Amino acid sequence: MRDLRVAVIGAGPAGIYAADILTTNHESASVDIIERLPAPYGLVRYGVAPDHPRIKEIIKALLRILEKPRIRFIGNVDYGTDLTLDELRMFYDAVIFATGAMDDRRLDIPGIDLPGSHGAADFVSWYDAHPDVPREWALDAEQIAVIGAGNVALDVARMLAKTADEQLVTEIPANVYEGLKANRVSDVHVFARRGPAQIKFTPLELRELAHSPNVDVVVHPEGFEIDEASEQAIHASRQTKQVVNTLLGWIDNLPSTKPRRIHIHFCEAPVAVLGTDRVTGLRTERTELTGDGNVRGTGIITDWPVQAVYRAVGYLSSPVPGVPFDHVDGVIPNVAGRVLDAQGAPLPATYVTGWIKRGPVGLIGHTKSDASETIDCLLADLDALPTAASTDPDSVLAYLTGKGIEHTNTHGWERLDAHETSLGEHAGRPRIKIVERDEMVEFSRDTPYSRENSPAQVGQKAHA
Repeated sequence: MRDLRVAVIGAGPAGIYAADILTTNHESASVDIIERLPAPYGLVRYGVAPDHPRIKEIIKALLRILEKPRIRFIGNVDYGTDLTLDELRMFYDAVIFATGAMDDRRLDIPGIDLPGSHGAADFVSWYDAHPDVPREWALDAEQIAVIGAGNVALDVARMLAKTADEQLVTEIPANVYEGLKANRVSDVHVFARRGPAQIKFTPLELRELAHSPNVDVVVHPEGFEIDEASEQAIHASRQTKQVVNTLLGWIDNLPSTKPRRIHIHFCEAPVAVLGTDRVTGLRTERTELTGDGNVRGTGIITDWPVQAVYRAVGYLSSPVPGVPFDHVDGVIPNVAGRVLDAQGAPLPATYVTGWIKRGPVGLIGHTKSDASETIDCLLADLDALPTAASTDPDSVLAYLTGKGIEHTNTHGWERLDAHETSLGEHAGRPRIKIVERDEMVEFSRDTPYSRENSPAQVGQKAHA
């Protein structure tokens, strides 16, 4: 089998699994995983709520893949800016895009862009210490609406309702703790457009809402509708049955003296965010089930006096420079992972995997079968793939260095990981994340970091 050098763009689970499958199935393949951020793991690091350390255990398995001898992590390199597709062609025989989905899907209702109306992905990036988002987040609303019926909506509601001190057992940095400490919320209202048998909560995520000693969960009976189709869905899925049973168990709960509440409302569709200069309410329309899992409006309107709205209606991928993009579905057009050009023909030596391939659906485990399909196509095309101009694996690193781009690697991530773990140990916590990108890069170096020699400090001194 011919030697094969492949670039994977994106170091989340989708990209890492693709690299693993390719190097396992092709003994002469080597892969560089190129990531815009200094650290790997994508949404596992920046999309999983900090109070979910169990899910983050997958990082250990992903690290074992990154440590394989024919897989190399190259971080802090922005595809489209630091390296273009034409430049990648100089060093690699094929390119796989695994850039995922980090943006919020829009909800086109009046008032959605008012101050105080937020996308869930932005809030998640803030509390997960993403280096590219602002450090401050205003949490001055007492009544909050969360629109959505999936696990992200539950994460947002839980993070809004739990106290800051409850998060001190997690990896949140100081700025997130201070932001949550200033939180004035008393009630978080979660609105689902359909009934309890149609929501996308997983049982474990749902039950976690009731684990906080400071939060009551209130399930409102209005709209708690179960029709014949719902009964069939409950009997067909153990997970759906567990979710509905959990919700039924909460309907009769009496309010306690806990300072905060999460309210769950079913069959309420958002129709407008109210306000002039900022959010002052959310208007919903009562819906009813139509017997096929869908709903229709009833004309019954309710205005909810909330001061902030968070939409958790799905993630959306961003266009990738130099590659066709479907702006409606938010994916790179493809067939089984082969990227298609504007005429619908396969783009040579260009592939896609993960959410950028199929949309933001499914759990982390689903990316394995997705990556396997893409790699099968790549290997089927092996004889037709061009050979890169440079066969030296280090030539791309020299090229980046020549452009003044400071890249990180797997060993650098391990140093950063050790430092974050050390910060946590000193504070009696599992880890404390570093927020600033320049600090992440510095800790990824062989030389110890100090604030005096950080790029930010050096730049400030030079400016002075």
